[in-house]
Amino acid sequence: MTLGIQIPRVSLHDQIVEHLREAIISGDLAPGDKVNERELCDRLGVSRTPLREATKVLSNEGLIRLTPRYGATVAPLTLDDLDEVFPIMGALEALAGELACASIEDAEIAEVERLHHRMVEHYRKGEMKPYFECNQAIHEVILVAARNATLSATMRGLAGRDRRARYLANMSPERWAKAVAEHEEILAALKARDAARLGAVLRGHLVN
Repeated sequence: MTLGIQIPRVSLHDQIVEHLREAIISGDLAPGDKVNERELCDRLGVSRTPLREATKVLSNEGLIRLTPRYGATVAPLTLDDLDEVFPIMGALEALAGELACASIEDAEIAEVERLHHRMVEHYRKGEMKPYFECNQAIHEVILVAARNATLSATMRGLAGRDRRARYLANMSPERWAKAVAEHEEILAALKARDAARLGAVLRGHLVN
């Protein structure tokens, strides 16, 4: 496999969804901000129909709030949201890791290791955005390696709020350093194909 160089074909709808999702997760669109349809349509070169379909997807993820006659605004991220979502995501992350240990291929482990080393370099340089992209890519490889479509669909439905919280949590220097250390443990458990250890580390990683 050549996971590092594959270039997936992405639909226009998916591009719009991802653009908005990343803007919200990174804080470019802050809680309470109105989604300016005209400005986004001009910037992305799309009509309002696919943009509105994208906001519906992100509404289902809990990132956008749709209000009749007012439109779309960025939803707040509250402690209640995290208390509701994180125990579920922790259990799903652990399950993904356990399943992945049974079916992951050597090339996928090599891809995780490659991403991990890139992520550490970004951490050492204080480069938050590319660090976070590598971080998410690692978790995505593990999820794909679990070979379970139902699990993947369930996790991706919660991924918006999860990724947003991870990004905000990693803004703390202390938490950022701890997250890197936890990823060292994730890599070691994955290379050993130790399902119980990886599941426990992934669950703790999210709880932290």
